[in-house]
Amino acid sequence: MRIVPWWALLSSACAPFLLIGGWSVAALLEGSAYDPATQTISVLAAYGASGYWVMTPALFALGVCHLLTAWGLRPAAFAGRVALGGGGLAALVVALVPPPSSGGSLRHGSVAAVGFMLLAVWPVLAAVRGAAAPWGLRPGPSLAATALMGLAALWFLIEMQQDDGAIGAAERLVTAMQALWPFVVVASCVRRPYGDRSRG
Repeated sequence: MRIVPWWALLSSACAPFLLIGGWSVAALLEGSAYDPATQTISVLAAYGASGYWVMTPALFALGVCHLLTAWGLRPAAFAGRVALGGGGLAALVVALVPPPSSGGSLRHGSVAAVGFMLLAVWPVLAAVRGAAAPWGLRPGPSLAATALMGLAALWFLIEMQQDDGAIGAAERLVTAMQALWPFVVVASCVRRPYGDRSRG
């Protein structure tokens, strides 16, 4: 019996397309003045930005996708589902409190940081033990996913301290990984439902 609903597969699959598609279209609208390697995604969602009307709904939809996925990911440990859902809520808030057109925003930056942290730790919190566990929820892959996201986040923090650093590239790596991993987990659950001990 399938214990991950079809809509969880759909929501998890849509998340990376919404995020990457959103920043790609918004960057095109900004034109040559925007450098995706050295400027953050938040610049695209700032008040007055040409891509504001694309990036803001994309971030909001991303948050909804994470919430739906967390709700439907029944084989995962409860703490991981809560962390994933919290990351989704953070994305909603980030969309609702965009940064100003110039200068930083403590509110926006704080919520984004909380979202990064929750989406980085949810894989290891969602892990379940046992031979019947789907691949994406086993401790090894879950720990590896969290470790890779943590390393990417560390790179992002390092780049933030540099003048003309590759902060945009680092942020895109972190957020793309965090958007893609829920789909990997859900797909592994669909392929091998929890409790199915058959091989192959």
